[in-house]
Amino acid sequence: MHDAATCGTCRACEPLDLLRFGLDTAAYDHVIALAGNPNTGKSTLFNALTGLRQHVGNWPGKTVVRAEGAFRYQGAKYKVVDLPGTYSLLSYSVDEEVARDFILFGRPSVTIVVTDATCLERNLNLVLQVLEITDRAVVALNLVDEAERQGIRVDASTLSEDLGVPAIPIAARYRRGLPELLQATHAVATGIARLSPKRLRYTDDRLEEAIAKLEQEVLQIFPDLPNARWVALRLLEGDESVLQEVRNGTLGRLTHSTAPQNRTELRVL
Repeated sequence: MHDAATCGTCRACEPLDLLRFGLDTAAYDHVIALAGNPNTGKSTLFNALTGLRQHVGNWPGKTVVRAEGAFRYQGAKYKVVDLPGTYSLLSYSVDEEVARDFILFGRPSVTIVVTDATCLERNLNLVLQVLEITDRAVVALNLVDEAERQGIRVDASTLSEDLGVPAIPIAARYRRGLPELLQATHAVATGIARLSPKRLRYTDDRLEEAIAKLEQEVLQIFPDLPNARWVALRLLEGDESVLQEVRNGTLGRLTHSTAPQNRTELRVL
């Protein structure tokens, strides 16, 4: 097995300027969340970045496994959190709720969305949902080697323009594309790259007005909420998980905000 503690000087790591820390996630500069559908190679990428070793435990209050590792790149230490594999962030399962809460409230420096280049269309739903929450994201187009064998060509440059975030072709099991992925991730984490992800806007003016009005009401109660529009959309959709978190104040605790004691109730509730 690869020794993560001493890695960083081997021939495989040298071209990447990558020093793997394995289990040591203390005193980090940036946090990376790894999101993606199941079976996209997310764990393979996690191991390639952190050195085949993980700190494994459970998410607070959940029976869902939480894996963490770390690496250093260009002088900055990164903590990597491998989120549960999910098809969406709509909190229909505990896995989806955990992934959604970490991206929304954990405020990672970068969220890398790992996709399967052989069936990209199926994966883009999650990508678009992540971009609704955060503008600090990078899309990893994994399994490009397998896509090429199947005669599938992904135009990463056009996809990047369409999504408004970097889309990097990789083959994590062969470490192909990792230098480009690390470079893009570092640029987003350090603020060198400022992104403008494409987000859905509705053509119905009345709907947009309702979203904007509810967004302002949400912000009055939870002023530290990082993406009140996303919460407003979930409330309008009747997302029971988000409704419950507003009712019992969990949303405020997650955002570390203090809601006024005499707070007004959202009319939608």
